Amino acid sequence: MPYKPPKIEKIQYHIGEVAKMFDVNVSLIRFWENEFDILKPHKDGKGTRYFKSKDLDTLHLIFHLVKEQGMTLEGAKKKLKDQREQTLKNFEIVKRLTRIKSDLVTLKEEIEDKPKETSDTLQW
Repeated sequence: MPYKPPKIEKIQYHIGEVAKMFDVNVSLIRFWENEFDILKPHKDGKGTRYFKSKDLDTLHLIFHLVKEQGMTLEGAKKKLKDQREQTLKNFEIVKRLTRIKSDLVTLKEEIEDKPKETSDTLQW
């Protein structure tokens, strides 16, 4: 299941909201937090995690590498450590292309759903 970006931009998200966005268990988000040094959500005095948009971007990148590209955790860690800039550029390109594809599919569906106009129904 692909990542579902939030509709309303909030300042911070609870771990349950984040897990829903990625359609994964909360435990996986906690696990990735322990495994990846670059993922550091804010924790309050009770230990409640709050994820900011930067954290969501990092999680999205980890999700892409591990779940969509099929990399191992060690492979993803190494890639983020050794080739972070190139990995980010490639990921941004993939995100843009995915968005364009989605827009094109939506446009195609709208065109197919629209009744065809014949020359005698056109009005000038």
